[in-house]
Amino acid sequence: MKIHEIKTRVRYQETDQMGIVYYANFLVYFEMGRTEFLRNLGLPYSELEREHIYFPVTEAHCRFRVPAHYDDILIIQTFVSELKHATVEFKHKIIREGDNKLIAEGFTKLACLNASRKPTAMPEKLKKLLQ
Repeated sequence: MKIHEIKTRVRYQETDQMGIVYYANFLVYFEMGRTEFLRNLGLPYSELEREHIYFPVTEAHCRFRVPAHYDDILIIQTFVSELKHATVEFKHKIIREGDNKLIAEGFTKLACLNASRKPTAMPEKLKKLLQ
């Protein structure tokens, strides 16, 4: 299993009135993890789209464990947990650097679409990279 990690620092604009990372930002962190995971494999989203391969999110789930705050450095871990004919599921873990607390975890499911935005089988080269 390939686990990819990136780090990001919580910016002030990502927090709510209580100084805690606003919950919707975790889906943005998940997206950061997915896009960098694919880029690290040599297949950035921009290249996929040039080839008329699209990956919309069809399902997302996030479970919050402990709060993250302004200026925390977060480690976003991403890996493929399920690969099917035309879908892929990524698991995500967000860990605070320093105390290694699990902040949040979840998954995103994506469907493979063709140029007509219709479901299609995942290209073999992509499937091989994701395995």
